[in-house]
Amino acid sequence: MAKPQGRLGSLLNNRWLVFVAGMWVQAVAGIGYLFGSLSPVIKSSLGYNQRQIASLGVAKDLGDSIGFLAGTLCEILPLWAALFIGVLQNFFGYGWVWLIVTGRAPRLPLWAMCILIFVGTNGETYFNTAALVSCVQNFPRSRGPIVGILKGFAGLSGAILTQIFAMMHTPDHAALIFMVAVGPSMVVISLAFIVRPVGGHRQVRPSDQSSFMFIYIVCLILAAYLMGVMLLEDLLDLSHIVIVLFTVVLMLLLLVPIAIPLLLAFRVDAAASPVQELLLPEPSKEETSKSGQQNEVVFSELEDEKPKDVDLLPALERQKRIARLQAKLFQAAADGAVRVKKRRGPHRGEDFTLMQALIKADFWLMFFSLLLGSGSGLTVIDNLGQMSESLGYDETHIFVSMISIWNFLGRVGGGYVSEIIVRDYAYPRPVAMAFSQVAMAIGHLFFAMAWPGTMYIGTLLIGLGYGAHWAIVPAAASELFGLKNFGALYNFLTVANPAGSLIFSGLVASGIYDYEAEKQAHQHQSSEGLQLGKLLQLTALNAEEPLKCKGAICFFFSSLIMSGLCVIAVILSMIIVYRTRIVYLNLYGRNRT
Repeated sequence: MAKPQGRLGSLLNNRWLVFVAGMWVQAVAGIGYLFGSLSPVIKSSLGYNQRQIASLGVAKDLGDSIGFLAGTLCEILPLWAALFIGVLQNFFGYGWVWLIVTGRAPRLPLWAMCILIFVGTNGETYFNTAALVSCVQNFPRSRGPIVGILKGFAGLSGAILTQIFAMMHTPDHAALIFMVAVGPSMVVISLAFIVRPVGGHRQVRPSDQSSFMFIYIVCLILAAYLMGVMLLEDLLDLSHIVIVLFTVVLMLLLLVPIAIPLLLAFRVDAAASPVQELLLPEPSKEETSKSGQQNEVVFSELEDEKPKDVDLLPALERQKRIARLQAKLFQAAADGAVRVKKRRGPHRGEDFTLMQALIKADFWLMFFSLLLGSGSGLTVIDNLGQMSESLGYDETHIFVSMISIWNFLGRVGGGYVSEIIVRDYAYPRPVAMAFSQVAMAIGHLFFAMAWPGTMYIGTLLIGLGYGAHWAIVPAAASELFGLKNFGALYNFLTVANPAGSLIFSGLVASGIYDYEAEKQAHQHQSSEGLQLGKLLQLTALNAEEPLKCKGAICFFFSSLIMSGLCVIAVILSMIIVYRTRIVYLNLYGRNRT
């Protein structure tokens, strides 16, 4: 039996502990999803109009997606240092906003408020990047599930933080801004030294598949639970004690995944380290720089060539078998049979820098496919309240809550399904993105038709499709362009999200909405036969208060346009599939034999 100190060290260096810690970081990292709850108190306290609030929203979207600095710093600094930078940004940005809203600090001009919102929200790019980089490096052969689950918790964080705030039961709505400034910072600080690469590619165990299934079950239960709690709190007048009880159960569900690393570290048969780690040679410092790349190839070959039933053998026989195989691979590497060829530039499937990726057609195809798909989805998310209001729904926030749940399930499911595609069929992962974009195209059509009940179907399809993008694209980017500079590559791709929203929401959807609203106002004025004085009075009021559009026509043309753009995104995704099929056959084809 291992000593307690040894088991504690095994726990702290267990890749599943890092993964669970990454899930908790992501569960508080979706600060941008709370802006819809923060904006009313900012608007009322500072006397802003809707256009000024929209400017803050743009600053929020930019801060949420522009993570070039975060990606660079996560490569050159320890991840804990990058996380602390994100904490400082989050605390400084939203802490100052809270001081201004509560009157504890002097009021700033709008441009300065936009900067504070940008800085505060930009802190979450450090949280996202650190969690993704560490966990993808620890689980290089399970990138789809890892990215899907982590991004899923980021999408669900708005609902989680909202439930925690509901438990606080305070009449001061500005306290939500304070919680956003302090709560995520405290959680990230407590986990900063756990979220890191721990050589997880050497910790492969036969139980990994069942561990992932356990996490998936927890995710499904969590999504169903939050959906039920939201509906109950909306439909019924619940007491504060019941809300507290709901929140406690939510916290317990979030803690359940810690059982996996605890069992792996402290169960009796877990005293021995994984086979790959036991057999790892200890190179000298001089040899490390020369043979590091070769060792990585040997370990990759070891995973591919190892018989599937070797993990079922007794420990001693298993070690002998793998040791013999490893010795053959090292000899093959020395003889040149396994060699990393020196080229002027990397090929797909190898490590790219951001500048090297930017000259590749596949990278831009992925970027524009993401821009069209996720950009149209974010447009629906940002305008869902007005869309449901224009169709006569009174409780618009129900659809906002529902799409956050579908977004979560889309991210988790997108990672799971795309992993089956690459593992079982060795087919390019972007084919899953094409299917998600087909679903989104159909969802936009439902919104355009505006038949009874189509809001629910459209919300489901758009939420699932949009969420799937953020599980599939990062995993595919890491497969095609490598893990070494994954942080920079990922943060460049995320720019597609606000870019698409700026075009589709800021120009297309809002322009058509305002045109239809103005046309309805003129028709109403003509039908009423208003006098010139009343017309001038109404015009003056409309200058201060934006016109509202009613009926399916408000988003009919914009939904049709976005449906067509999703079809174009499908074509771009299938072009990527055609161009990268050989890469995926090389990466995963031997797993099928």
